[in-house]
Amino acid sequence: MQKPFNRLQALMIKAMAEALFHNRKMAISPNQVVENLQEHFSNIEGKKPVEIGMALYGLLLVLGGPFFLAAPPGIRKNLIRRRLQKSRIDLFQDIARTKGVILAGYYGHWQPGDEAANFDNPIYADLDFELPAQRDRSAPGERPVRREPDRDLTARVFVGHDAVPEETDVIVIGSGAGGAVAAAAVADEGHEALIIEAGGHYPSSRITHEEARMTARLFKDGALQTTADRDIIVFQGRVVGGSTVINNGICLRMKHKDLVHPDAEDVYETWARLGAPVSETDLSRSYDAVEQALDVAEIDRIVGRNNGPHLIDGWNKYAAQSDDPMDHKAVTAWFRKNYGPTTPNSECVYCGYCNTGCPYGRKKAMPESFLAHATSEARSKPARILDRAEATEILWDEGANGKRIAHAVEITLSDGRKRTIRARKGVVVAAGALASSTLLHDSGILQSGSNISLNIACPVVALMPEGKEVNVWNEDQMATYVDRGDFLIESHFQPPMSMATLVPGWFEDHYERMKNYNRLVSAGVLFPADRLGYMDNGKLKLKIGENELALLRRALATMTKVHFLNGAIEVYPALLRGQTLTSDMSHADIDAFYETAIVEPDDVVLSSSHPHGGNAINIDPDKGVVDLNQRVHNTTNCYVADASVMPSCIRVNAQLTTMAMAHRALAGKRRFG
Repeated sequence: MQKPFNRLQALMIKAMAEALFHNRKMAISPNQVVENLQEHFSNIEGKKPVEIGMALYGLLLVLGGPFFLAAPPGIRKNLIRRRLQKSRIDLFQDIARTKGVILAGYYGHWQPGDEAANFDNPIYADLDFELPAQRDRSAPGERPVRREPDRDLTARVFVGHDAVPEETDVIVIGSGAGGAVAAAAVADEGHEALIIEAGGHYPSSRITHEEARMTARLFKDGALQTTADRDIIVFQGRVVGGSTVINNGICLRMKHKDLVHPDAEDVYETWARLGAPVSETDLSRSYDAVEQALDVAEIDRIVGRNNGPHLIDGWNKYAAQSDDPMDHKAVTAWFRKNYGPTTPNSECVYCGYCNTGCPYGRKKAMPESFLAHATSEARSKPARILDRAEATEILWDEGANGKRIAHAVEITLSDGRKRTIRARKGVVVAAGALASSTLLHDSGILQSGSNISLNIACPVVALMPEGKEVNVWNEDQMATYVDRGDFLIESHFQPPMSMATLVPGWFEDHYERMKNYNRLVSAGVLFPADRLGYMDNGKLKLKIGENELALLRRALATMTKVHFLNGAIEVYPALLRGQTLTSDMSHADIDAFYETAIVEPDDVVLSSSHPHGGNAINIDPDKGVVDLNQRVHNTTNCYVADASVMPSCIRVNAQLTTMAMAHRALAGKRRFG
């Protein structure tokens, strides 16, 4: 293994680990933290390891250079507290976020070998955490943890890098929520399709519970992708099946009676006003078709038995004392997900590891559904998948009517070799909002990449009283939600490594919070950042303003009150300084706290798994990138079938709408003859 960090960077990692855990008993040594991060970052492709290495140099410079390395851990701790934890300087706040990397190196420890070899993992033992295979599932109604790899894609559907075809009928760029649905539609109409995917193939049989390795392999930039100013982490899958492999399977429509707040923004009306009159009737038919194909259904209560009810029960108590009509009309529900059908070999076993892939073959993501359908040998021209290949440019011919004709796609293989593949009939772009925008812009569609929206998430963790071990790690990560109309709250929890980076706090505070892992509950607020972003040289630039910050303060204050009303004794919002709120605070105290604690985005840890926009639908080619049929304006045969076509923020989880939009645009439409 080539180590990504040099000796000086490794010394900085060790020094930081010693300081962050000063006066606390570490379950593994600081040297082991260094080795864990060396291995972790060796698995991340791209420039992110180099960026983190430069951040370590920045840390060293800010904290005192050689003096910091030579100082005792206690002095280092004081330097970190003064210069990073309490700083309001943007640069120092950005550097302070590197703390999460050190914590991942500690709590992401994995002993050599398989899951059984980690039953005595010292980190897990210290937290009293059990891996899924250790958990007692003998009680009535419990589901045994068992692998079922029968739905995995097989090697025959993949094209080797030494056998890249020179041409095909239709090239589909991307294999995620939009690309897979598009590929199935193209294949159903008898066209030969080649699916290009930048990530590798990780069937359930290759997925493990080694969080660090799976995060590095399945996420873009190892789950460390951010906006250009590093204010917001943007999670995206980089794997066959895209983000559907590493998401929570949530399936919400933009508008749905009893599942969406009745007074929430009508997105269809907004789109029509912007110049994108998408028919609600047509999209509803596509929603129906996709839900049927994925066996979408409300999850069972057993899979989220503690963290899920905690949110709903707390919200009901909060709404009962509220005088705001929006609170009274709020929707509380259990999530509908694409986990079906509910048979013993396919139903969710609620291991709590959705975000690093399902090793049990239970999640009906794109590989187990639309990709399997598109590549089925039962058809005369089954689609094929070329993975570990990145599309870099679409090549055009000039048509007689002056419109561009997509005739080929240039790709770069994982070893750096370049190929050009001709498209006899057309191209579908579905690489995700950010990558599709970059690809189209690099292909001469210069208006691509503007008006990008995010659903931004911010976690709020809470501590339950002593003797109230809830063990919510033994559940589905996301079970219930509250739609308040202007923001959502979603129950949410993570395995140890991811939870450690999600739990705020410094030094002994963070250590003690993680020691209480079994007493923690958590939820995240979700709020819209509508058309605030744009792509610039492959990076997303998006800055939220005072309107968004005001909504965030109110949402976090609401979630804090919900936690306390349902019995929590402390609340830890995702603030960079790691402050604690206590149950003796009044509602007015809580509101006032957030008013002073959040002044700018750097004060809080924000993330998004739902980028959309960038290639918006608009009937006017001067105002959008694609027309109502999702064909790129002034082209004849290039379509976009991912979340980038959405003209504004849809406010709820974007997975199902992305699939439905792809289905609406291509299924049964004979776009390619």
